[in-house]
Amino acid sequence: MYPGEQSMKSELRPPPFSGGLAVVLGASGGIGQALCGQLQQTRGKALVLGLSRSDMPVFDYASEESVAAAAQRVGQRCEQEASPLRLLIIATGFLHGSQGAQLPEKSWRDLDSHYLQTSFAINAIGPALAIKHFFPLLAADGDCRAVALSAKVGSIGDNRLGGWYAYRASKAALNQLMHTAAIELTRRNRQSICVTMHPGTVDTPLSAPFAKTGLRVRSPEVAAAEILASLATLTPAQTGGFFDYRGQVLPW
Repeated sequence: MYPGEQSMKSELRPPPFSGGLAVVLGASGGIGQALCGQLQQTRGKALVLGLSRSDMPVFDYASEESVAAAAQRVGQRCEQEASPLRLLIIATGFLHGSQGAQLPEKSWRDLDSHYLQTSFAINAIGPALAIKHFFPLLAADGDCRAVALSAKVGSIGDNRLGGWYAYRASKAALNQLMHTAAIELTRRNRQSICVTMHPGTVDTPLSAPFAKTGLRVRSPEVAAAEILASLATLTPAQTGGFFDYRGQVLPW
């Protein structure tokens, strides 16, 4: 446990959203697991569904059929619980291979087609499929929130260091996809909120090779609480935006 983390957890206990089913895509990851756990505490297990490649039904971006089947399962759960889908969290992401294989590029000399394809498949194309199959299930009226975990390095305006071509570009694509989906979702439900959010540096395998001294590294539990607390403060007027885990606006 990090210094002072116990008090932080109590301060950041996320408020419940306004009922309905909550779904976390990428529930086997560090942040995804923490998000599921905290949502279950406030909503109850029956109203929280986590999906990943290790769950049943299998949720795998490599197969659109599996994404569609998982969405169908969520639709059935909504009917069983007589509760609409009101919270969708896309917590999937790819930065490097297992054990640090194929680290982010430092120069254009390091650009690799396979690494680029994998980055876009998981960070952009996969979430696009999630938008296609899960967004139609979101509540057509009342409180309705969708968030995809992006990354600050996906900001074009904030890019002053260069490098990390595949990760930057794929997360920038994710930001555009969610911004576009927010416009369409608003036409369906004027109270909806659809955003991307930078989770900060979290103690997970994804960020482990880059957790330099001086960075604020938080546990998945604290990061999840901060994400949910910030998401709860957003209003429909902010839909389509790009925020960090504190709720601060990030440049495109």
